[in-house]
Amino acid sequence: MCSGKSENPRCSKHWAVGVLALFAMGQVKGLEIKVATILPDGSHWLREMRSGGDEIRVRTDGRVTLKFYPGGVMGNDAQILRKVRIGQLHGGAFTATGLGARYSGLNVYGIPLLFRSLDEVDYVRERMDAGLVAGLEDAGFVSFGFTEGGFAQLMANDPISRVEDMRRRKVWIPEGDQISSLVLAALGLSPVTLPPTDVLTGLQTGLIDVVAASPVAALVLQWHTKIKHITELPIVYSIGIFAIDVQVFNRLSEEDQAVVREILTNTVQTLDKAARQDEEEARAVLGRTGIQFVSVDPGAVMGWRRTIDGIYPKLRQRRDIDAAVLDELLSHLRTYRSFAASTRELAFEHPAAQ
Repeated sequence: MCSGKSENPRCSKHWAVGVLALFAMGQVKGLEIKVATILPDGSHWLREMRSGGDEIRVRTDGRVTLKFYPGGVMGNDAQILRKVRIGQLHGGAFTATGLGARYSGLNVYGIPLLFRSLDEVDYVRERMDAGLVAGLEDAGFVSFGFTEGGFAQLMANDPISRVEDMRRRKVWIPEGDQISSLVLAALGLSPVTLPPTDVLTGLQTGLIDVVAASPVAALVLQWHTKIKHITELPIVYSIGIFAIDVQVFNRLSEEDQAVVREILTNTVQTLDKAARQDEEEARAVLGRTGIQFVSVDPGAVMGWRRTIDGIYPKLRQRRDIDAAVLDELLSHLRTYRSFAASTRELAFEHPAAQ
């Protein structure tokens, strides 16, 4: 019989094999998946994700838990990614720009003035989200779908209805967003680059004058306290991406992977569906604070769109844009707009059909 202190070679061999088997399983003490976000504690997103994490813990009998680091304590997207690379973190809630350096296909949704309506967004996302999720996983991150971040709108202390209103203004763009930088340059504007975690301070100190954000983001991050006007124009469509390092995810058993995918996919879908109501409520709150909504000059918008359309050939050649993904998206938009135009013509010719 072997004892814990036996010097019998046969016993030692069995002991070593047993230890290696336990180590290989990687499940004995469970896996704590550490994820970070700039969203504050108590936000709707974090409440839903924590609820999903609780369900995962129960369904896996404690083998898988999620630990959240909210409020930007782990830094911005770039800093979180660096900590994922060294194993300090395992994932996080990212912007598309934040993960775009890992998978350039994610950058296409955020091209300024690309989408004209949420109907266009719905048409495109229904056809492209699954492919982008698969592409991101091939690039090293498991995600569970996308959460709508809404349309960013121009926000400033002075009203903006034309490009000229932004001349001599310090316009913010997110750190690493080279596409927006290219667009602003084409419009004759000079951007100020900052991570989102520094925007509130930038507004307080006058380092920046103009930001683009959705109503929800402006409220959650408190940017609305430093602006007085919002321009009524969908500038950039944004998505949020909760993603986990694929190497960490693969440490889970197939059974636990299936549980995590099921629960987090459902959680992300719930957040995505609630996003538009959240935006409407946030917009109403902003209005009650005294912020003024500014109408945009339609002629100016047409000029902006023509300028941006003109840089698509340059965008296709950039390393941070997947040309095939961009071409697919533009093809979907052409199809949708052609159908929408024919529907409007039919309704005009046959008023009784309206």
